[in-house]
Amino acid sequence: MSGIFRYNFPTTIHYGAGARARIADSLKARGAVRPLIVTDEGLAKLPLVGELQNDLVRAGLNAGLFGGVAGNPVKSQVTAGVEAYRAHGADAIVGLGGGASVDVAKAIALMVAHPGDLFDYEDEKPGARPIDQPIPIFFAVPTTAGTGSEVGRSTVVSDDATHVKKIIFSPRLLALEVFADPELTLGLPAGVTAATGLDAITHLVEARIAKGFQPLCDGIAMEGLRLAAANLKQCVEFARAKTGATAEHIAARGAMLNASMMGAIAFQKGLGVTHSLAHSLSTVHDLHHGLANGIMIDYAMEFNASAASEAFVLMAETVGAKQKSASGFVEWLKQLKAEVGLPAGLKSAGLEATRLEDLVKFAELDVCHQLNPRPVETADFRKLYEAAFAA
Repeated sequence: MSGIFRYNFPTTIHYGAGARARIADSLKARGAVRPLIVTDEGLAKLPLVGELQNDLVRAGLNAGLFGGVAGNPVKSQVTAGVEAYRAHGADAIVGLGGGASVDVAKAIALMVAHPGDLFDYEDEKPGARPIDQPIPIFFAVPTTAGTGSEVGRSTVVSDDATHVKKIIFSPRLLALEVFADPELTLGLPAGVTAATGLDAITHLVEARIAKGFQPLCDGIAMEGLRLAAANLKQCVEFARAKTGATAEHIAARGAMLNASMMGAIAFQKGLGVTHSLAHSLSTVHDLHHGLANGIMIDYAMEFNASAASEAFVLMAETVGAKQKSASGFVEWLKQLKAEVGLPAGLKSAGLEATRLEDLVKFAELDVCHQLNPRPVETADFRKLYEAAFAA
């Protein structure tokens, strides 16, 4: 499949190799003159950021750059980004990078015209401030296929001191346009490809089995899971071999970009215990979110199997598991992790259970498990972590 395709759900998505070439014209069409590119420290040093900035300048735009995102996003990065936005006199934001960069870009867009502290707008916080002020033009350009934050309605930012994740949600945080260009993901290392890919799979799986009635999200989750199952291993193999911009590589990376976006769309329905476990790991051990999900998903799904057996059978059939059953799907997850090089458990990832009770505490406080198909008690969180620390 070649060419660039445009579709809305509800965000306008420009998908295809070279889609990034449309950013300048789209900004100008919306009246932007001084866009600010928001990206992470690593990407800011790479040629692709300079190339994008130069493309915008050649198109007559005064493009600035904020490259202050690093690791899991924290509030201080947002504060610095708002200062950079104002110093540049910006009128638009282009979030370029993985989920962290896009989340920080959303939070900057929020705080440009909203008063108070970022966490005053935390979702479901008693007395939370309303998100009711203008949001600047915001475009998203993903360079990984994992969180799908580019099509999401929320931003997840941690407190600098405690590392506790705060979720801020509003449909007004949706990007106006997304430029999903698989060429931007071709250089991802194998480890990052694997971790972000398992992140996307976790979103798809948890959305499918989350409590509640949302057949549109269920259907999107299943197709996204099919795409991820068919293409993630291939993407990792291409990354290991350092394959260039072949048609097969671009197609596989493109499929993962779509699977990632579909995961973020599907989890409007809800998530589950895997995310609560992973969020706590990021809080306590500062573990990369995608890696944390990838490590914990098979433990969580083994726990959930009895509560959503019909959905597990459908997922097993969709991914081509050897056994079309809940246990067959869990075994497929374990095999996939091994094949793409993810650690089997937390011990394999180099972590020790020295802060087990902190992990349990923060996981239990996390809201994601509230829609898990099987209720999760304190003892369950402890057992899940203990099992993961044994491998």
